[in-house]
Amino acid sequence: MGIHPSAIVDPKAELGEGVEILPFCVIEGETQIGDQCVIGPHAVIRKWTIIGEGCRISTGVVLGEEPQDRKFRGEKSFLRIGNGNLIREYVTLHRATGEGESSIVGENNMIMGYCHAGHNVVIGSDCQFANMVQISGHTTIEDKVNVGGMAGFHQFVTVGTMAMVGALSRNSRDVPPFALVEGNPAEVRGPNLIGLERNQVSAEERAALKKAFRLLFRSQHNISDALKVVAEEVEMTDRVRYLCDFVARVDKGAMGRQHSTR
Repeated sequence: MGIHPSAIVDPKAELGEGVEILPFCVIEGETQIGDQCVIGPHAVIRKWTIIGEGCRISTGVVLGEEPQDRKFRGEKSFLRIGNGNLIREYVTLHRATGEGESSIVGENNMIMGYCHAGHNVVIGSDCQFANMVQISGHTTIEDKVNVGGMAGFHQFVTVGTMAMVGALSRNSRDVPPFALVEGNPAEVRGPNLIGLERNQVSAEERAALKKAFRLLFRSQHNISDALKVVAEEVEMTDRVRYLCDFVARVDKGAMGRQHSTR
């Protein structure tokens, strides 16, 4: 473990083996930093932030800052970050609103410069966010999602697994799993075929998803009718079923967001 003399590290911070703290960092008490993490210069890690093993935190990153939320009243809440994350320069990740609640980042994500994730977000694993992606509070992003630069997400939006979100997209509605979306507002362009192939999804299942997307998003059917047609005409693989279940849940939420009540 190496701590640069200019760094300020509270004695109550829990540092794992092999942690490296570079110049001018501020590490508050009641934080936990896992083995073999590197904390870059001028990074700030606020209390009640928990970081897993093997993470690399770049210059000027701020982790666990208080929520940017008028409902926040100073309660104890957390930011929990898993193993193997690469968090680049000037990223800001906030802890949650609500006593005992957590903002969560999974494992093996790459979060590029100037990205922001607000309070109570849940980010899965193996995701990639290009520069300046802005994620509002209560957003859920599932595993293996790829997001282009300067895309934005409205609060309570859910982004399904293996989705690809184009740069500069404005996402105010849920993004279906396995989808390629882009635009302002973002629209479904089709299945994320390259992403599916890279994730070893079979050719047969890619074909089934492609047909399901055509029926759900390119036919003249409304969503409820399209779901019935998919059930009748498309092989109901696990991923096709997950897509259909996701789309059905969206209609039960408000404004195209399954986790939103208003």
